[in-house]
Amino acid sequence: MTPQITGFTRRRVTVADGVALNVAVGGSGSPVVLLHGFPQTHLMWRHVAADLAADHTVICPDLRGYGDSDKPADPDGLAYSKRTMAADVVALARALGHERFALAGHDRGALVAVRAGLDHPDAVTHLASLDVLPTLDSWEVMRGRSAAVGFHLYLMAQPPGLPEAMIAGAADAFFGYFLDLWANDPNAIPADVRAAYLKASREAIPSIVADYRATATVDVEHDEADRRAGNKLTMPVTVLQQDWGSALGFDAAGRWRAWAQDLEHRTVTCGHFMAEEAPAEVVKALRDLLAR
Repeated sequence: MTPQITGFTRRRVTVADGVALNVAVGGSGSPVVLLHGFPQTHLMWRHVAADLAADHTVICPDLRGYGDSDKPADPDGLAYSKRTMAADVVALARALGHERFALAGHDRGALVAVRAGLDHPDAVTHLASLDVLPTLDSWEVMRGRSAAVGFHLYLMAQPPGLPEAMIAGAADAFFGYFLDLWANDPNAIPADVRAAYLKASREAIPSIVADYRATATVDVEHDEADRRAGNKLTMPVTVLQQDWGSALGFDAAGRWRAWAQDLEHRTVTCGHFMAEEAPAEVVKALRDLLAR
């Protein structure tokens, strides 16, 4: 049986033509939307969401193309742009009765959150990003041997066909590699949750690859246009990151300051999956953000 977030109800919400998202909703109060990363589903927020639900309406969707959400085809390379996925999030919140909401994202979800903040500043009241750089900055800082940590970014940036076939040939090994490599505490992702992540990823290979391919194409174009126009995130922003910026030779906080007018940048001592490895620290950071 697939694990659930305790006290949350599951539903499907239509957010675009032919696209409905699977979403877990719990609690009451001002709304907070939590977006998962790779190779995960909304379940990654199980600890954080349960805590925040004490005084917030907490909305945890599977992003389009992931988990139990719809996985539309991508004939024009736009179906999984972060602009499209951000529009899903705004439509989801509105369908649930919220014109304005706080937004937090991890990894892929953080890229969607940033795009939502840039494209829909009147809807996003507060924004948190967990352990990722903005799309354009990620490509700019990866170079030389240090870029090996992002090999999957380059693999899934290739034209359709080969990446999907390669990953499908060893799906559990591929997705499990990241669950093992990026977690400092392997016990943070118990066996039943790990199995749920692997199953969901196996069933979503084309859409996951399309999401990553968009990050190497149209998402970069959108970020470049915002940089040229001087567009920034205008809401309070909190960034939580591992101490990997200095290790890779760049100033992560400085990169974020170029995008956010009101930034708090914190270093978290855990692995990549911080909402599962250090949920209390993540909850505190989110509550501090919401108080700003």
